[in-house]
Amino acid sequence: MKQTRSLFRHFLKGHFLFIFLPPIILIFLSAFIESPINGEELNTLNLFYVVLLLFSFIVVAFVVMSWLFFLRLRKRLIYLQEVMSFSANHNSFPKPISVQTDRMDEIDQLGSSFNWMIQQLEDSRKREYEEELLRHRLIANLSHDLRTPLTILRGHINRLNKESISLEGQNSLTEMNLTITRVGDLMDNLLSYTLLTSGKHPFYPTSTDIVRLVRASVAAWYPAFEEKEIQFDVDLPTEVTFYWEADPKWMTRVLDNLFQNILRHAAEGKYTNIVVDVEKELIIVADRGPGMDNSSYEGGSGIGLSTSNYMLKKMKLKADFTSNENGTRVAIGRAQPKVKPEVNSMITEM
Repeated sequence: MKQTRSLFRHFLKGHFLFIFLPPIILIFLSAFIESPINGEELNTLNLFYVVLLLFSFIVVAFVVMSWLFFLRLRKRLIYLQEVMSFSANHNSFPKPISVQTDRMDEIDQLGSSFNWMIQQLEDSRKREYEEELLRHRLIANLSHDLRTPLTILRGHINRLNKESISLEGQNSLTEMNLTITRVGDLMDNLLSYTLLTSGKHPFYPTSTDIVRLVRASVAAWYPAFEEKEIQFDVDLPTEVTFYWEADPKWMTRVLDNLFQNILRHAAEGKYTNIVVDVEKELIIVADRGPGMDNSSYEGGSGIGLSTSNYMLKKMKLKADFTSNENGTRVAIGRAQPKVKPEVNSMITEM
């Protein structure tokens, strides 16, 4: 960017002229122009007053010019500061500012650089939005297109199950059927995550009785755990409860994902502990499986956990994972714990 004018050079040039031009003119007039100044009428006292008046004029002119210059400079800088901070204060995208392109100084260059940065950010945001739409469309189409071949495969497996084949073949068909079911679940999770992140999944938060919701979810999953011979250790209060501003369907989906991961990846531990801590407002789900570092666990539950974390974040909740070779513990609670009244009063007094 070519600079056509320097603001500070213009300032120094104007001040130089005001400081040195009047004395030079006075010397020139005294030397070359005949006037009563050279006569007897101009004594030493009058010369002193002239010099004092000239010096006072220079000082006043210097102060006035400096004040006007820095006042204008401050006004332009404050305008830049207000424009740049507007987006942060109002959580919006910044707007370009007007600059003088015909004679740009340092501040106009700063404004021009700011406008260029805004243009780059707008282009980047536009590209990101288009890529996000393309990715969502691709995932949705892929999930839809894969259902047909999976349905055909399941039909052939059901047909082969009616044929007389060896026990080893029956086991292979059973494993194939389970794999198709797992792939279908992964596609459902992927589609759900895509709908969630694009804002197309319905979200209806309401005051939800958490103990009642967890009890209903445990009752629904109890037969599946009993079939796998997993010990179900449940500690749910009967007389007290607490409420979260959450979507009941989303909370049930989060618990379903946790229980499903235990059945798939931690069933060998043969133990599950589910606790609701009313005082701390926590939902705790623990198992004795191989832990999340196990490759099977990571590969099978990544999308489901991402979906659950997104749902919890939307409901202003969070899940803390603690995992090792002895098992995994998940604690679901508020993202920002509530401040107790006595603590709040202490803060007010301070």
